[in-house]
Parts: sequence; structure tokens; C-alpha cells
Amino acid sequence: MKQVRHIGFRVLNVVPILVLVSILAFLLGALTPGDPVESQFASRYTPEQLDELRATYGLDRPLWEQYFVWLKNLVADGGGLSLTLGTPVFDMLVPPFLNTVILTVAGAFVCVVFGTLIGAVAGIFHGTWIDRSVMLLAQIGSNLSVYWFGLVLISVFSLRLGWLPVGGMQSRGGGGFADLLEHLVLPAVSAALISMLVLARFVRIGVIREAATDYVRTFRSQGVPLRTIYGRNIFRNIAPSIVNVTGLEIGTLITGVFFVEIVFNWPGIGTQLVNAVNGKDYPVIQGGIVLVALCYLLVNLITDVIVDALDPRLRGA
Repeated sequence: MKQVRHIGFRVLNVVPILVLVSILAFLLGALTPGDPVESQFASRYTPEQLDELRATYGLDRPLWEQYFVWLKNLVADGGGLSLTLGTPVFDMLVPPFLNTVILTVAGAFVCVVFGTLIGAVAGIFHGTWIDRSVMLLAQIGSNLSVYWFGLVLISVFSLRLGWLPVGGMQSRGGGGFADLLEHLVLPAVSAALISMLVLARFVRIGVIREAATDYVRTFRSQGVPLRTIYGRNIFRNIAPSIVNVTGLEIGTLITGVFFVEIVFNWPGIGTQLVNAVNGKDYPVIQGGIVLVALCYLLVNLITDVIVDALDPRLRGA
């Protein structure tokens, strides 16, 4: 089937991209000026002990050998060892990465729901003051900094109104699912801001384009209710575009999540990577880059599969 071949082609494309990402991530640490082992342990260890540590991390070998040692550690040995803690890299990264996934999924939900709603309202009322007002707000909002917007949300909804928590993932005494949702609201909205408004523009254009087609005019002349036309025809036809744009915006969303984690003290991989950068813990930085890249590629692959399933023109043998 055409759909199966397309998915297989996309899966094969992921492999060379991952190889390229691994090379760039490795070079980021290997070509950074300074000796990471010496910068971490020079004040505590003797020169002989420092040489032993370099040998442990493969830093005493030629650059190309270092890459393959690092790649082996990445695939088979938990990402290698952290320079600061001496623990496997993925043991440090996976728990905060899952927290980042939770925040990213929540941000994607906000992006799809409210981006579609805002775009639909603007498209349905195209040319009216409602359309112009919505697009003006979208234009202003898409130029805001996610970091600054997060601080505004904290100031209004946490400090002044006291409706939602200032930050963190759970209350001090711990909590259940409802407590997690309360802590998710502000960071998810903040992370989704730009992607949501980009999606709203695409939805608006799609609604306007579909509303001007001949089949919509025919349905309206036959007295078919507008609610039925929009629900069963227009939004069904623009659904693949919504999924596609959302998939493309995942990169922007993930970037926003990293900043949001800092603002809201969310214990995610962005916070972990900032600590690794401050501590010059290159194995953790390299492992984090590969992990985030893999997640992004998988999201794009899943997006392609969903778009193929929703678009009947891409089905068939």
C-alpha cells in the first residue's frame, strides 16, 4: 500500500538524521575549549588520577575513536557517566524527560484545542470586527516572549488572584492527579502560546477557503444547517492540516517548554540541561540533545502517519 511505503520511507529517513544529530552532539562537547575532566576535578585529584579519568571517558584517544566510544556508551551503557555525579546519563535524564513529556503533551493539547477554536471563530466571522479583533490579538501574542508571558501569568493568576500555583509540579505535601493539573495549567498555556496562534492562522485560512468552495454553496442553497456543514465537512477536510501544522510546531513547543520549565520551576529536562551546562557536564548535555532530537523525530513520524490516515487522497494501494 502507498501509505505503508510512505511510512517505511519516513522510518528509514530517521536513521541518517539521528546519525547526523549524534555527530553534532558529540562535537559540541569534544570541540568545546578546555578539558572537561580538569575543569571538574583539578582541585581534588592528582594529575595521575586525572589521566585515569580521561581514560575512563575515552578522552585520551583520537577524536574519531572518542566518537565511537561515546556512541557505544550512548546505545549500550546508559549514555555513559555523568562528570559531576558519576551516574549513568540516562538515569539522570529519563525521569525529568518524562516530566517534560507531560508538560509538552499538555501544551500540545492547549495548542490544538484553543488554536483550532480561535482560528475557527475568526474564519467563520471572516471580514467582521470579530475576525479583525482576533487576528490583532493573535498578531500581538505571537510576538511575545514565552518567558515574559509566563511571568505575566504568574503575576496575575498566582500572585494577585491566587487561583493557581506559582510553580513546581506538585504541592509541598504531594498530591494526586487534580494537583498535577493545577500545576500544569499556567506552564502549558505559556508554552503553547506561539504555536497556538500559528495554528489559529492556518485554521482561519482553511475555514475561509473551504467555506468558499462549490460544495459548501450547494449545501447552503439546499438549506443544510451551518453547524452540520462546518462540523461534518469543513473541519473534517481541514483536520489533516491541523495535525500537520501541530506536528511542525512541536519543535517550537519543545523550545518554549524549556524556557517555561525555568520560569515555573518545572522539574524537566530543560532544567536538568541548564544545570549540566552550568556544571560543564558534557555527557549529560550530549545525551539530552540526542534524547530531545529522537523525541522530535518520532513526533514528526507519528504526525505523518496520522495525516495519511485522515487524508483519503493518501490512502490506497
